Amino acid sequence: MEQTLKKIILFASGGGSNANAIVKAFQDNPRIEFPLILTNNPKAGVIGLAQTFAIDVLLVDKAHFNSAILVDTLDMHQPDLLVLAGFLWKIPSHLIAHYPNKIINIHPALLPAYGGKGMYGHHVHEAVVANNETESGITIHMVNEHYDEGTILLQKKVALLPTDDAQTVASKVLELEHLWYAKVIDSILF
Repeated sequence: MEQTLKKIILFASGGGSNANAIVKAFQDNPRIEFPLILTNNPKAGVIGLAQTFAIDVLLVDKAHFNSAILVDTLDMHQPDLLVLAGFLWKIPSHLIAHYPNKIINIHPALLPAYGGKGMYGHHVHEAVVANNETESGITIHMVNEHYDEGTILLQKKVALLPTDDAQTVASKVLELEHLWYAKVIDSILF
């Protein structure tokens, strides 16, 4: 029986630690290919990751990202899944409509808490600490037209201590992200 090749396009705006964890999780899997990493940041660390793994990079500005040309560019690679890995721009509705149930995101909190516009990275962790939460975690979800409101695919929790600061919370949450994101991707594709 022939194995079906699945293509994942990663979207990232920053250092790329989640993208790195995903690529490494699948690097020995002949059924997975990463034809492209899309970024909106010319200084993003994820560009170095792409070079390390010989993955093409597409650098987009706001106009290109919101245009129909982007769909044509992505379609050339025939992606099975678009994976947001620290990508900070809202996905335009035409892209969501073109790839229904094929765009996923990871959020560094237990949605619906601490979601929405402007709630990413350290902003989330600072809010969690400021509210004296006893737990935080991750939410992996489908992307829809609203920030952090798509169907939840997985949530995992981590206990917090009263002495945890935002950086400690970030470390605990990132550990969950690196552990679970690739597993959810695998479950969606296979």
